[in-house]
Amino acid sequence: MPDGIRLLRDSHTTWLKWHRARKTAADLPFTGERILEGLKLGASVEVDLVRHGGGGFAVLHDFSLDRDTTGHGRVADTSPELLRTLFLRGRDGRPTAHRPMLFEDLCALIAAGQDISPAAVLQLDLKEDASALTPELVESFAASATPVARHFILSCGHPEALHRLAEAVPSLPIGFDPCHEGAIDRLLATSDFTGFVDGAVAQFPSAEMIYLDHRLALFAAEHDFDLIGAFHDRGKRIDAYTLKSADAADVVIAEQLLEMRADQITTDDPVGLEAALEG
Repeated sequence: MPDGIRLLRDSHTTWLKWHRARKTAADLPFTGERILEGLKLGASVEVDLVRHGGGGFAVLHDFSLDRDTTGHGRVADTSPELLRTLFLRGRDGRPTAHRPMLFEDLCALIAAGQDISPAAVLQLDLKEDASALTPELVESFAASATPVARHFILSCGHPEALHRLAEAVPSLPIGFDPCHEGAIDRLLATSDFTGFVDGAVAQFPSAEMIYLDHRLALFAAEHDFDLIGAFHDRGKRIDAYTLKSADAADVVIAEQLLEMRADQITTDDPVGLEAALEG
């Protein structure tokens, strides 16, 4: 039975990252149960961080509470006390029994977890830019993250924000997403693939992982440029994101990414995608 962890092709391992901590397409995002399960299995798991009104982070994707929780308004205006009274909504919009987590709750869950695999990685995808990172917020992040930093990789599309949190937790592995602030449109217009790679590496030289919109890898391949290989030549691993399903179209894309030797594929259905690729 597929476990949604990794694929092996031509002696190259490609990890299947659990986007928003989902193992299957039916999963509710960001539940502690799935996060711990993934870490015990040795999976690559991702959660998002947005700031709340109490000088810390919430494990949520949107800046608004309305879609994914029983709350209303901006997360940034909501106290941690109120956040802890809310419930996450399911795909049908109905409240579930699961509550949203604060970042310190997530770190405590991991610190107390048993049998976490040394191969597991939990990606913290920061949705905020540097303007949101008050000294209080940075200090709160560092206090929670430092004891369990070995289990994390911090990612962001804003270099300054990434630098500030990385400096606060020097032991924290870092990944960089260069596909923001018009970068995709510029690359599509210019086809300057080498310049894109050089610029991404220059913005955050110490990044271990580059998070790459899969459309750019396919676009480059159409122009006979191996974008993933070019990052590999500069010592970077590549996460290609995001395949939203395991349907026929996404399976074709996944096959292309495997042929390009992507190190990781972000997907909303790791188990389904593995089954479709290996079936």
